[in-house]
Amino acid sequence: MELLPSLLSTLSALDPDTLDQEYSALRSQTSLMKRDLGLTTEAGALKENIKKNRYKDILPYDQSRVVLTLLTTDSDSDYINASFIKGASADNRYIASQAPLSSTVTDFWRMIWQHGVKVIVMACREVEMGKRKCECYWAPVHRSTEFGPFTINNQGETYPTQDVVVRALTVTYQKDSRSVIQYQFLSWPDHDVPCEAAEVLDLLERVRDSQRTHSSPLLIHCSAGCGRTGVICALDYIYDLLVTKQITTDFSIMKIILELRRQRPSTVQTKEQYQFIFWSVVCMIERVLQSSSRQVYGNLPELKKQDKKTTVISASCNKRSPRLINMNDTYAVVNKAKTPHPPPTNPACSEVSPPTSSGTLPTSHHYDYYPASVSAAPVYSCVRPRAKPHSLPPSATPIYDTATPANHRPAEGSLSLHSNGAYQLVPAKQLSPENEVYEEFSPSVTNMSNICSPGGIGFNCRIQKPRGPRDPPAEWSRLER
Repeated sequence: MELLPSLLSTLSALDPDTLDQEYSALRSQTSLMKRDLGLTTEAGALKENIKKNRYKDILPYDQSRVVLTLLTTDSDSDYINASFIKGASADNRYIASQAPLSSTVTDFWRMIWQHGVKVIVMACREVEMGKRKCECYWAPVHRSTEFGPFTINNQGETYPTQDVVVRALTVTYQKDSRSVIQYQFLSWPDHDVPCEAAEVLDLLERVRDSQRTHSSPLLIHCSAGCGRTGVICALDYIYDLLVTKQITTDFSIMKIILELRRQRPSTVQTKEQYQFIFWSVVCMIERVLQSSSRQVYGNLPELKKQDKKTTVISASCNKRSPRLINMNDTYAVVNKAKTPHPPPTNPACSEVSPPTSSGTLPTSHHYDYYPASVSAAPVYSCVRPRAKPHSLPPSATPIYDTATPANHRPAEGSLSLHSNGAYQLVPAKQLSPENEVYEEFSPSVTNMSNICSPGGIGFNCRIQKPRGPRDPPAEWSRLER
């Protein structure tokens, strides 16, 4: 515990440039590790298994893949795109899995039953930006659905926050029933990070309360089972180090991620996700220190005064990395849908967030799908500060590990990049759900000369500084019609 204040100071002092360099080094060391350890993906590349992979370049390593031994039919195989990951205090602490396809839902439940999984963390939505990212593997609320020999009954759903859905599921196989709790996190964009670290840390606290003393693995999945899944595994791993007092002077987040990548390819997939882990750990340590102080001092007035002076939890837990906080560069894109979004194809797995206390549907997520009965309303994209030049130079290639759908076809795109550098949302009906390809990053716009057009709104105008008080720039003159 005495190391935590110094560790907190060290992590808080790190700047985005340093973390970018660390992530580049992490990628280089991953390639060397894969070669030196002889990590292979032969099982996932077999002809009969290729169709079971959601993305053709994200295959589990043979050395750590989950092998299915529970056979329900003569045609069952032992392959599923999932990997065991060791925890800080136990082997096979996690199962990092891709989201099931329509053809692998039964295999998904075979894995859950075989390993006695009690808690599932789903870090994605079924449909994101018009692309299907996960097949619905549960039943409608208070109803049952069969997947092969497994019967799934949804006992009920609760919404502890507007970003989390908790489902109490009962799985029945050969007259034997078990309880499984699923946590679905709704507001984590693919290839991106949540707006606040506290949201993810609060979710993990709920997950640990449900897992308790169960020795079964914690099943975590997103779409590919490496980016968002890897962030959750890393944060829970580090939390275990904290509570079991295994933090040492050589503590390194980079080494932890490298160890996770030895067991699951492309774990923590982007540099933004890598940075998010650092700021989340800062928040996590502050929480642990504050909790320790309360246990020692109780609720003394002196502690409250000390908290006001030294505690910065609300500041560090409720923001993203410092490079993203600059209101001068904040922008928003607002598009108004001409027609309501189409309803989800499966009514059992609606993408609609729970109603608020006022009975209205929240509109915080621009990729929500609302029922046809909901009238057309403005669709707001996420307000996201633009990247700084130092974090991604205009000439540089975006740094992230790619994932290409196994049934790759040219994506129709969910975002279109105009010549003026602004993104525009494309209606979901123009997209093909089976185009399961990750959204691409684009470098920052460097030429701002064409952004302002005559008659435009002029949000992004850049007016040059006049040479003197009597020499105003031409842009200031009124356009004659």
